[in-house]
Amino acid sequence: MLRLLLILTFLSGTAMAWAQRENSIRPEEKIYGLSKFWQEVNYNFAFFGQVPELNWDSVYQAYIPIILATESDYDYYKALERMCALLQDGHTNIYMPSRIDSLLYRTSFGDYRLFLENVDGKAIITHVNEPKKEEVPVGSEVIQVNGMPVKAYLEKEVIPYISSSTDYILWDNGIRGLLKGFKGESIDIRIRTPKGLERSLHLTRALNKEAIYPPFPDWELLNFKWMEKDIAYVALNSFGDEKIDTLFIEKVPELLKAKALIIDIRNNGGGSTTIGLEIAKYLTEDTLLFGSRSMTREHRAAYKAWGYWVADENKDTLIDEWEKTSLDYFNGNVWHEFEYAPDTNDVKGPRIVVPTVILTSHNTASAAEDFLVYLDGQPHITRIGQKTYGSTGQPLMLELPGGGSARICTKKDVFPDGREFVGYGIIPQIEVAPTVEDFIQTRDRALEKAVEVLKGKLQD
Repeated sequence: MLRLLLILTFLSGTAMAWAQRENSIRPEEKIYGLSKFWQEVNYNFAFFGQVPELNWDSVYQAYIPIILATESDYDYYKALERMCALLQDGHTNIYMPSRIDSLLYRTSFGDYRLFLENVDGKAIITHVNEPKKEEVPVGSEVIQVNGMPVKAYLEKEVIPYISSSTDYILWDNGIRGLLKGFKGESIDIRIRTPKGLERSLHLTRALNKEAIYPPFPDWELLNFKWMEKDIAYVALNSFGDEKIDTLFIEKVPELLKAKALIIDIRNNGGGSTTIGLEIAKYLTEDTLLFGSRSMTREHRAAYKAWGYWVADENKDTLIDEWEKTSLDYFNGNVWHEFEYAPDTNDVKGPRIVVPTVILTSHNTASAAEDFLVYLDGQPHITRIGQKTYGSTGQPLMLELPGGGSARICTKKDVFPDGREFVGYGIIPQIEVAPTVEDFIQTRDRALEKAVEVLKGKLQD
């Protein structure tokens, strides 16, 4: 038995070491992958306006020697991640090859399972494996990693590799991935418990499947329950599967009995805007629904060619529209705005138009944000919770050398009146953010606030 354990340990360490050292991507392939990503961003990225100081050509030149110096496939993809992060967009990302990603652990450490969340800028342990709940109480803060203060460690080792449209998501994702690394590698952390006690933990990344405390809710595409005072609760957990429309429509007869409604999209990371739209239609009496205005960059080769000569003349003023247009094409600053027309609300029969709260969080993203745009301004709807993720758009998918991939956001969306939410998030009318004490008590204050608000409306 001991011999078997030693063999398994050796094989695990070998796999980890192999993943770190493997350098199967040839130098010319590395440059090709770098160039392909640079080129597609250069022509198609929709949010250069969010990073006005970024010179993308200079970034490309600077990364050529960095890419060529990478000693493994893992290092290559980490370099691409760091380059991508400069674009500061949540829908523009680099993805590791699955053979590497499968060996990276974020929450599993052999004797421990630790789940972290950003609470007021602190790395808080919100869930732990059941046997360790006394040793590592929920609400404990990670204060050091490998001898460094957490903030310094994040800024050096984690944050530079994360693509995000908003600063708060940057830190959310950074703290969730604070302890991520290769299976078999060790990491030292120091924690401070809610009672102020400090202890050090030596963690080695290894699979742990023990039950979690407190347990995560059972995830379903749609969750339904009745709250007090005839308030119905519906969680729409993804718009990535059109089955959710059917599930919701099946609940409509029961939902019509509700005097008030809670729609929870706090864990909805998006999917398809049209899937969310089919549900939004049931939540308003309006005959038209106004979604985002959308635009994408436009290219016309000849105009860009003419623009070169206009730019070369370096005039203080441009003579005519042709010169202005040519220069805009040369600078990549011409936009095609998609024909804007509201969506017809074609729901036949009754709709669920009662006092409604929509619960949002930092995890409410993409198509779930588009869902909120459709329902913005509805007098019977109140948003409660946190600002949303702040990123949506149509990604262009790319395959990269060695089995990895990338996506690039090609479409800019704004509210119908031009208000921007990408890079800012959609702000709820009533903000309720989870606290450390909420995690300790497994308390859902946003849901409590929703019930309180709706009960008040029913009494009016």
